[in-house]
Amino acid sequence: MKKTIIIISILLIAALVASLWVYLDTFITKKMYPIEYSETVETCAKEYSVPKELVYAVIKTESNFKSDAVSNKNAIGLMQIQPDTYEWLCQKNSDTENDPNLLYKPEVNIKYGVYYLDMLYSEFGSWETALAAYNAGPANVRKWLENPEYSQDGVLTNIPFEETKNYVEKVMKAKETYVELYFEEK
Repeated sequence: MKKTIIIISILLIAALVASLWVYLDTFITKKMYPIEYSETVETCAKEYSVPKELVYAVIKTESNFKSDAVSNKNAIGLMQIQPDTYEWLCQKNSDTENDPNLLYKPEVNIKYGVYYLDMLYSEFGSWETALAAYNAGPANVRKWLENPEYSQDGVLTNIPFEETKNYVEKVMKAKETYVELYFEEK
């Protein structure tokens, strides 16, 4: 009888530890992959038909949710938009207020980052290719798509820039994590 109680106690403790481990793992992962600026992300994602989990993944990868981030290439804000790209996007969107300092405002940065992702997806037809263009520029991606060394039947199969290849993989992995943590139907 005493052995049975000890075994049951050990099993209960093991189950409790396992449950606690799963809870802590999810809690820590959610801290690493936050949902911030959700109202703006959700609104812009819906307006431009970009998956919200992809927007969160780009923000996580580009700036880790730091709205004042500036890269060594002078890309600004949450989605790391370069001032010249922002000015071009403003022209395309008939927006006359195109001061690059506005990129520090989360709602402006997210709006134009998502707008740009939508434009790139419309041109390239694949989120992976759109992300490659977001990182390396659409002109580079167009060249790659014309080269059979990097493309097959109009699909990008090999990214020659290591930074861009790693960027696309990182964003897509973050996207999967966001789906698992927040958006997957349970």
